[in-house]
Amino acid sequence: VQLVESGGGLVQTGGSLRLSCAASGFSFDENSVGWFRQVPGKEREGLACNTCSDGGPYVADSVKGRFTVSSDNAKNTVYLQMDNLGPDDTGKYYCHADSPYFILIRIMGVMTPETGHWGQGTQVIVSA
Repeated sequence: VQLVESGGGLVQTGGSLRLSCAASGFSFDENSVGWFRQVPGKEREGLACNTCSDGGPYVADSVKGRFTVSSDNAKNTVYLQMDNLGPDDTGKYYCHADSPYFILIRIMGVMTPETGHWGQGTQVIVSA
């Protein structure tokens, strides 16, 4: 299983970025892919998933209205469209593949044993 994130970078406040997570080695039918971010000194934050909520997407309240998740199954790629970015969105963004149940509860902040697969992350920096 391999997950490779891309699309991060430096953007000004109010700008947009689209992150990509290219996945290989597992079934999109049985697994979901979630997006998480990590800021040094803070807990990991769950953002969104493609199919973890009754087979459909889920976006955390903290970013709802600004972040959108989508998938291209033909390309085995999951995207995170991020709009109206602010300095608080700075962090390292990771995609994570696991069962829909575990992806959803991790996005909700439930502590679980570590399972599934993670990418190496892509850095997002939002300048003021």
